[in-house]
Amino acid sequence: MEAAAELALRLRAAANDRLARYEPLALVAAPLLALLVARTLHATASAVADRGLVAIAIAAVKLLPGVSGYIAAEKKKVVDKMQSGGAKNNRRAELPTIGLAEQVIEELETLKAKDVDWQGKCSGTVYIAGSESEGHFQLINKAYSMFSHTNPLHQDVFKSVANMEAEVVAMTAALLGSKEKSSGGQICGNMTSGGTESILLAVKTSRDYMRSKKGITRPEMIIAESAHSAYDKAAQYFNIKVRRVPVNKEFLADVKGFKRCINGNTIMMVGSTPGFPHGLIDPIEELGELASRYDICLHVDLCLGGFVLPFAHKLGYPIPPFDFSVKGVTSISSDVHKYGLAPKGTSIVLYRNHEIRKHQFVAVTEWTGGLYVSPTIAGSRPGGLIAGAWAAMMSLGLNGYLDSTSRIMDVSKKIQRGIGEIPGLFVIGKPDMTVVAFGSDVVDIFEVNDIMSSKGWHLNALQRPNR
Repeated sequence: MEAAAELALRLRAAANDRLARYEPLALVAAPLLALLVARTLHATASAVADRGLVAIAIAAVKLLPGVSGYIAAEKKKVVDKMQSGGAKNNRRAELPTIGLAEQVIEELETLKAKDVDWQGKCSGTVYIAGSESEGHFQLINKAYSMFSHTNPLHQDVFKSVANMEAEVVAMTAALLGSKEKSSGGQICGNMTSGGTESILLAVKTSRDYMRSKKGITRPEMIIAESAHSAYDKAAQYFNIKVRRVPVNKEFLADVKGFKRCINGNTIMMVGSTPGFPHGLIDPIEELGELASRYDICLHVDLCLGGFVLPFAHKLGYPIPPFDFSVKGVTSISSDVHKYGLAPKGTSIVLYRNHEIRKHQFVAVTEWTGGLYVSPTIAGSRPGGLIAGAWAAMMSLGLNGYLDSTSRIMDVSKKIQRGIGEIPGLFVIGKPDMTVVAFGSDVVDIFEVNDIMSSKGWHLNALQRPNR
């Protein structure tokens, strides 16, 4: 004991002797400076982990005076256009003194004539071929008009619409694994106004479910940089931190990168099937294994592929597992108004069980107007759209969707082959479905897009098409 005390005294004396040569201010400042450097390094490392080096480099470039000014000006143009609602010429600002009565139809026809000729030349815009006044288009329009006055908020009045919604949800769930034993047999969900609302609800529900289950109050979600921007919108709406992971060399979600981002605040991961930019299916099985191991939610974005991949699989295409048959998948979003060929404004959000979905609902019991329970973001909802979706699915049936999928998959492969035969162009990745992204190392691909736009083709330009 004495020896230890003597050793401590000697060490203290040696330390004092060595530090005596420094100014007291330097001795105080040194550890503070070291702490500042450590915090800076930690913040830098966290930023790299959260956003990746490429995103940080782009953010740094945006800070340059010329670049930041240009971006701000372009952003202002878009915002001003959105706030103005489009062209200002001859826009009405007041009700007509005398109503137009039937003449209003002529006005509508005049306005419609100014739209772009979209048939066959607008990517990701209209999914139903032909004229609105014939065939499948006419059928779903008639179904909508029959129920345009209905509102599923009032289920006691419009029982027909409530029943149709339940059937659309059940039929969609059956396409996405609800009949598989591994699904658990409790798949449930609701119709929404579109893919973005389905995504918003899935994120909100996952947040509240994980808060109830694990007590997470500072939620984070992990997405690939190819994931749809709706997840950023959800993060802003619901105060969730986004950890964005760069895609791998195949332009797919990087499972190892996802794993590195998982921590005690992680509530969910997102996989796309396919991703909107490149048309590629993320490795859902591997993400499902991660979700199961760390007991977190996994949302599968099938907004684009929900009414193609199940049928492509039946047709013999090599489609990897993507639905509720995969262990770990807790929710799925699937748009009926895309390849489901339903009217615009129809999507489905599905959950593995009722325990998860109950966190989607909002129930107000103290309102003077009575008990208010709403399953989706909207209160009142257009029953006509539900009827249109039901009519689309029932009129086409399994054989109709198989035929439609066969034809569009054939066209997709034809486009891929055609691009491959054009010198200087290449297809990005190996598209699994109907989205074909292409780039070039020889010509400016954005100029190619501009030229095609001048010829009436409206394609989707990617921000970084080759990366």
